[in-house]
This record gives sequence, C-alpha cells and structure tokens, in this order.
Amino acid sequence: MGIRSVEKEKQKKKKGGFAFRHHQTVTIISPDWQRQEAREPWIDGGSDCGRHGFVVAMTGFVTFPVKYQCVVFRPFKGEILEAVVTMVNKMGFFAEAGPVQIFVSNHLIPDDMEFQSGDAPNYTTSDGSVKIQKDSEVRLKIIGTRVDATEIFCIGTIKDDFLGVINDPAST
Repeated sequence: MGIRSVEKEKQKKKKGGFAFRHHQTVTIISPDWQRQEAREPWIDGGSDCGRHGFVVAMTGFVTFPVKYQCVVFRPFKGEILEAVVTMVNKMGFFAEAGPVQIFVSNHLIPDDMEFQSGDAPNYTTSDGSVKIQKDSEVRLKIIGTRVDATEIFCIGTIKDDFLGVINDPAST
C-alpha cells in the first residue's frame, strides 16, 4: 500500500494507480491498494472505494470507517466528582460515577457523621440534617486510583470543604 505525492498528471498515469487532488498536489495510491479503481485514476465526483472507504466529491478527501478503542473517562487524583451511593456499611460507602466505582472509608467521612445500622444503613450527622444512604448523590474528591484490565476503582473522600451530600432521596 504505497502512497506518494507528485505534481504532474503524467507521472500519475505512468503508475496506473488511483489518484485524487488536494490543493496543487496529486496523491497516488498504488494499484495494490484498490485494483478496481485503477480504471478511473481521476475522481471528479464522489466515488465508492468499496469496503475500504469513500472519496468525497470535489474535495479529494478520502473517508474510511475505522474501529478503535479508547478511554473516554479516566478520573485522576485530586479530581472532584459527583457520584451516586450504591452501598453503605460500617466501613464506609461505595458510590458510582459512570463506570467507576469509588470507595469512601469511614475515616474519610467527616467526624460529625456516625454510622446508623438498620433497614437502611446510613451515615447521619448528630443533628440529623444530613444523611448519606443508598441512592444519595454525593460530591467527593478522588485521592487514589487503581486501573485493572476491565475496570477502574478509586478511593475518595468527603472530608473537605464543599464536599458531601448534594441530593438526598429521603428528603424529596
């Protein structure tokens, strides 16, 4: 699959390949790349390149379908996230922010909040005004991350200014 740029049309015809224009340059894609296009070296309109792509009409640009994988969400240390609490126990609570699972230890929860066991385990302030329970929305800060082959796991804290419950399902 050789690709070269040349300035003259006759050089393109000598190679017998597929060509398209881009500004003042003629680009040749060798006949090995797409043999059926060798019959029409110049494309003035749009042309289908079969399973390999498409030449956009009058522009000379070629588009190709591409399969790829990428990381679209990767939290980093010190990042502030909003997450939904999924489980509460005496060790702390688990929350999810998209595909990321975050654990907040009871040592990283403000000292004025205490664990309350029962039907709906939760962390509650001494005056009962704030409650962290399942389905509560919390704002937390990431203090550590671990990336496995299939998931990202984080440790978070709500023991800082402007962090904590932002929406309690019991209050609505």
